[in-house]
Amino acid sequence: MRLHQLTITAFGPFGGTQHIDFDELSAAGLFLLHGPTGAGKTSVLDAVCYALYGGVPGTRQGAGLTLRSDHAEPGTPTEVVLDLTVGGRRLEITRRPEQLRPKKRGTGSTREKAASTLRERTDDGTWQGLSRSHQEIGEEIGQLLGMSREQFCQVVLLPQGDFARFLRAEDTARGKLLGKLFDTSRFAAVEDRLAELRRAAEQQVRTGDERLLALAHRMHQAAGDPTLPEPGTADPAACDPAPAALPAQRARAPPPAGHRDPATRPPPPRPRPRGAPPARPPARTRSPWPRRPRPGRRRAGVGRPGPYERARAA
Repeated sequence: MRLHQLTITAFGPFGGTQHIDFDELSAAGLFLLHGPTGAGKTSVLDAVCYALYGGVPGTRQGAGLTLRSDHAEPGTPTEVVLDLTVGGRRLEITRRPEQLRPKKRGTGSTREKAASTLRERTDDGTWQGLSRSHQEIGEEIGQLLGMSREQFCQVVLLPQGDFARFLRAEDTARGKLLGKLFDTSRFAAVEDRLAELRRAAEQQVRTGDERLLALAHRMHQAAGDPTLPEPGTADPAACDPAPAALPAQRARAPPPAGHRDPATRPPPPRPRPRGAPPARPPARTRSPWPRRPRPGRRRAGVGRPGPYERARAA
């Protein structure tokens, strides 16, 4: 959306007609709307919101009489005209709130109903009227912008106090608004599809379990052994012992083979200093017991018999 021109008449603090050219202001890229308190800065934003949605942001929303300037002449009607481009279309919106005007005949005043007009600029530069219905204009603008008035005020205008309320809003409300702004419907569709696949997989698992249980019942009936456990029930002999008995069993159980108590484990060897010669291995001590001679092997007709064969022959 891009604003081009805004014309305000007898609206808010403006008693006369004020014309704002946004194209000239945004020629440098950015512009600042500033002024002293009561100069009408918020009223300009209210006029933009009123032209788009027929209402002003926040608590300033009220009857049409509150939108009319107290400084306006009785014969000057309250009117807001907004020229903008949205969705690739150049549109002009004119709105007049419900207000009092002097009677054309006689004295006194009469109440004039609210009026709205929507026009579109054609390729040849002329303006073509589209609608004079409040509902049709509201639906057309809401469809082009993709936001309601509350969402537009919370995200685009950010009036005083409303942005903090948006930050403190519930996750569901913020999620709906941000999802609509950033078009996260495709991610929601993927999430729904994954949830559907999960439910289908769970149903397949349950169906398979039921089929296996039915087959187990048939096998149990065919076996005819009353000692076999019922299908679907746990075997008491195969169940683990109670958790309370596990520590006592661990305390009574002997240590496994090769297990050494950390208290009796020898300390690790000390590291050798740099430059020191390597430690010599301990000398092997000779056993005091004489070595038993190995029995000799003699092939038939070769060599002399050994002492073992001679002892056996004796």
